[in-house]
Amino acid sequence: MITTNNLKTGLTIQYEGDIYQVIEFQHVKPGKGSAFVRTKLRNLRSGAVIDKTFNSGLKIETAMIERNPMQYLYQNGETHVFMNNETYEQLELHKSQLGDKLQFITEGMEIKVISFEKEILGIELPDKVVLEVVRTPGGAKGNTASNATKEATTNTGLNLSVPLFINEGDKIVVSTETGQYDTRYKE
Repeated sequence: MITTNNLKTGLTIQYEGDIYQVIEFQHVKPGKGSAFVRTKLRNLRSGAVIDKTFNSGLKIETAMIERNPMQYLYQNGETHVFMNNETYEQLELHKSQLGDKLQFITEGMEIKVISFEKEILGIELPDKVVLEVVRTPGGAKGNTASNATKEATTNTGLNLSVPLFINEGDKIVVSTETGQYDTRYKE
Protein backbone atom coordinates (compact mmCIF):
# COMPACT_ATOMS: atom_id res chain seq x y z
CA MET A 1 0.00 0.00 0.00
CA ILE A 2 1.16 3.51 -0.80
CA THR A 3 -0.44 6.90 -0.45
CA THR A 4 -1.37 9.12 -3.38
CA ASN A 5 1.42 11.47 -2.24
CA ASN A 6 3.93 8.78 -3.33
CA LEU A 7 2.61 8.23 -6.88
CA LYS A 8 5.31 8.25 -9.57
CA THR A 9 5.31 7.90 -13.34
CA GLY A 10 5.47 4.21 -14.33
CA LEU A 11 4.11 2.94 -10.99
CA THR A 12 1.40 0.26 -11.26
CA ILE A 13 -1.60 0.32 -8.93
CA GLN A 14 -4.80 -1.63 -8.32
CA TYR A 15 -7.86 0.61 -8.35
CA GLU A 16 -11.55 -0.34 -8.60
CA GLY A 17 -10.72 -3.92 -9.60
CA ASP A 18 -8.41 -2.99 -12.46
CA ILE A 19 -4.67 -2.57 -12.88
CA TYR A 20 -3.37 0.84 -13.93
CA GLN A 21 -0.01 2.35 -14.75
CA VAL A 22 0.58 5.98 -13.82
CA ILE A 23 1.36 7.98 -16.97
CA GLU A 24 1.28 11.46 -15.43
CA PHE A 25 0.65 12.88 -12.00
CA GLN A 26 0.46 16.34 -10.48
CA HIS A 27 0.19 17.32 -6.82
CA VAL A 28 -2.16 20.29 -6.47
CA LYS A 29 -2.45 22.39 -3.32
CA PRO A 30 -5.12 25.01 -3.86
CA GLY A 31 -5.16 28.13 -1.69
CA LYS A 32 -8.48 27.04 -0.24
CA GLY A 33 -9.43 23.45 0.56
CA SER A 34 -7.39 20.28 0.84
CA ALA A 35 -4.61 19.12 -1.49
CA PHE A 36 -5.26 16.53 -4.19
CA VAL A 37 -3.40 14.53 -6.83
CA ARG A 38 -4.45 14.73 -10.48
CA THR A 39 -3.38 11.68 -12.49
CA LYS A 40 -3.53 10.15 -15.95
CA LEU A 41 -3.74 6.34 -15.74
CA ARG A 42 -3.47 3.60 -18.40
CA ASN A 43 -5.59 0.49 -17.84
CA LEU A 44 -3.17 -2.40 -18.45
CA ARG A 45 -5.99 -4.79 -19.40
CA SER A 46 -7.84 -2.64 -21.92
CA GLY A 47 -5.24 0.00 -22.81
CA ALA A 48 -7.74 2.81 -22.10
CA VAL A 49 -6.37 6.03 -20.59
CA ILE A 50 -8.38 7.82 -17.90
CA ASP A 51 -7.98 11.00 -15.88
CA LYS A 52 -8.52 10.49 -12.16
CA THR A 53 -8.26 12.87 -9.22
CA PHE A 54 -7.41 11.46 -5.77
CA ASN A 55 -7.54 13.16 -2.39
CA SER A 56 -4.06 13.70 -1.00
CA GLY A 57 -2.97 10.97 1.43
CA LEU A 58 -5.44 8.33 0.16
CA LYS A 59 -4.06 4.76 0.43
CA ILE A 60 -3.87 2.76 -2.80
CA GLU A 61 -2.85 -0.87 -3.37
CA THR A 62 0.23 -1.34 -5.56
CA ALA A 63 0.23 -4.01 -8.27
CA MET A 64 3.28 -6.25 -8.64
CA ILE A 65 3.73 -6.56 -12.39
CA GLU A 66 6.15 -9.16 -13.77
CA ARG A 67 8.09 -8.48 -16.94
CA ASN A 68 9.49 -11.78 -18.22
CA PRO A 69 11.97 -11.66 -21.11
CA MET A 70 10.91 -13.94 -23.96
CA GLN A 71 11.79 -14.55 -27.58
CA TYR A 72 9.23 -14.38 -30.39
CA LEU A 73 9.28 -17.68 -32.31
CA TYR A 74 6.52 -17.80 -34.94
CA GLN A 75 2.89 -17.23 -35.88
CA ASN A 76 0.50 -20.18 -35.67
CA GLY A 77 -2.75 -19.08 -37.31
CA GLU A 78 -4.40 -16.52 -35.00
CA THR A 79 -1.85 -17.05 -32.21
CA HIS A 80 1.78 -16.05 -31.79
CA VAL A 81 4.29 -18.23 -29.95
CA PHE A 82 6.87 -16.89 -27.48
CA MET A 83 9.55 -18.82 -25.57
CA ASN A 84 11.22 -18.19 -22.23
CA ASN A 85 14.96 -18.54 -22.96
CA GLU A 86 15.77 -19.83 -19.48
CA THR A 87 13.05 -22.48 -18.99
CA TYR A 88 12.25 -23.08 -22.71
CA GLU A 89 8.59 -22.84 -21.73
CA GLN A 90 6.41 -21.66 -24.63
CA LEU A 91 3.50 -19.26 -24.41
CA GLU A 92 0.84 -18.60 -27.05
CA LEU A 93 -0.86 -15.20 -27.25
CA HIS A 94 -3.83 -14.41 -29.49
CA LYS A 95 -3.28 -11.60 -31.99
CA SER A 96 -5.97 -9.54 -30.20
CA GLN A 97 -3.72 -9.45 -27.09
CA LEU A 98 -0.88 -8.01 -29.16
CA GLY A 99 -2.81 -5.42 -31.19
CA ASP A 100 -0.72 -2.89 -33.13
CA LYS A 101 2.51 -4.20 -31.57
CA LEU A 102 2.48 -7.01 -34.17
CA GLN A 103 3.75 -4.48 -36.72
CA PHE A 104 7.06 -4.28 -34.84
CA ILE A 105 7.71 -7.97 -34.03
CA THR A 106 10.04 -10.15 -36.08
CA GLU A 107 11.10 -13.76 -35.53
CA GLY A 108 13.85 -14.13 -32.94
CA MET A 109 13.15 -10.73 -31.36
CA GLU A 110 13.52 -10.35 -27.59
CA ILE A 111 10.46 -8.80 -25.89
CA LYS A 112 9.01 -8.74 -22.38
CA VAL A 113 5.71 -10.43 -21.52
CA ILE A 114 3.83 -8.43 -18.88
CA SER A 115 1.79 -10.39 -16.34
CA PHE A 116 -0.06 -9.84 -13.08
CA GLU A 117 -0.76 -12.84 -10.83
CA LYS A 118 -0.42 -15.31 -13.77
CA GLU A 119 -2.73 -13.16 -15.98
CA ILE A 120 -1.01 -12.12 -19.22
CA LEU A 121 -1.60 -8.40 -19.81
CA GLY A 122 0.41 -7.98 -23.00
CA ILE A 123 3.95 -7.40 -24.21
CA GLU A 124 6.53 -4.66 -23.89
CA LEU A 125 8.68 -3.88 -26.91
CA PRO A 126 12.14 -2.34 -27.05
CA ASP A 127 12.15 1.42 -27.78
CA LYS A 128 13.45 0.85 -31.31
CA VAL A 129 13.42 -2.15 -33.66
CA VAL A 130 15.16 -3.02 -36.93
CA LEU A 131 12.80 -3.80 -39.84
CA GLU A 132 13.43 -4.51 -43.52
CA VAL A 133 11.81 -2.45 -46.26
CA VAL A 134 10.03 -4.82 -48.67
CA ARG A 135 8.12 -2.33 -50.82
CA THR A 136 8.80 1.30 -51.70
CA PRO A 137 8.92 3.31 -54.93
CA GLY A 138 12.41 4.16 -56.20
CA GLY A 139 13.78 7.53 -55.17
CA ALA A 140 14.36 10.19 -57.80
CA LYS A 141 18.10 10.58 -58.45
CA GLY A 142 19.43 13.97 -57.53
CA ASN A 143 16.43 14.82 -55.37
CA THR A 144 18.18 15.99 -52.23
CA ALA A 145 15.49 18.30 -50.91
CA SER A 146 15.55 18.20 -47.14
CA ASN A 147 12.78 16.28 -45.39
CA ALA A 148 11.49 14.75 -48.63
CA THR A 149 9.88 11.37 -47.90
CA LYS A 150 8.08 8.51 -49.60
CA GLU A 151 5.87 5.66 -48.38
CA ALA A 152 7.37 2.27 -47.55
CA THR A 153 6.13 -1.10 -46.28
CA THR A 154 8.25 -3.25 -43.95
CA ASN A 155 8.52 -7.04 -43.63
CA THR A 156 6.01 -6.89 -40.74
CA GLY A 157 3.38 -4.98 -42.75
CA LEU A 158 4.05 -1.58 -41.15
CA ASN A 159 3.46 1.36 -43.52
CA LEU A 160 5.52 4.48 -42.81
CA SER A 161 7.27 7.44 -44.40
CA VAL A 162 10.99 7.10 -45.11
CA PRO A 163 13.60 9.38 -46.72
CA LEU A 164 13.99 9.17 -50.50
CA PHE A 165 17.37 7.37 -50.28
CA ILE A 166 15.83 4.24 -48.65
CA ASN A 167 15.40 1.35 -51.13
CA GLU A 168 13.77 -2.08 -51.05
CA GLY A 169 15.90 -4.50 -49.03
CA ASP A 170 17.34 -1.77 -46.78
CA LYS A 171 17.10 -2.25 -43.04
CA ILE A 172 15.79 0.68 -41.02
CA VAL A 173 15.44 1.52 -37.34
CA VAL A 174 11.83 2.33 -36.33
CA SER A 175 10.53 3.80 -33.06
CA THR A 176 7.96 1.48 -31.47
CA GLU A 177 6.45 4.43 -29.59
CA THR A 178 5.63 6.54 -32.66
CA GLY A 179 5.88 4.02 -35.52
CA GLN A 180 8.13 6.44 -37.41
CA TYR A 181 11.42 6.02 -39.24
CA ASP A 182 14.43 6.81 -37.03
CA THR A 183 17.54 6.01 -39.05
CA ARG A 184 19.07 3.58 -41.55
CA TYR A 185 20.43 0.45 -39.85
CA LYS A 186 24.19 -0.01 -40.03
CA GLU A 187 25.46 -3.55 -39.51
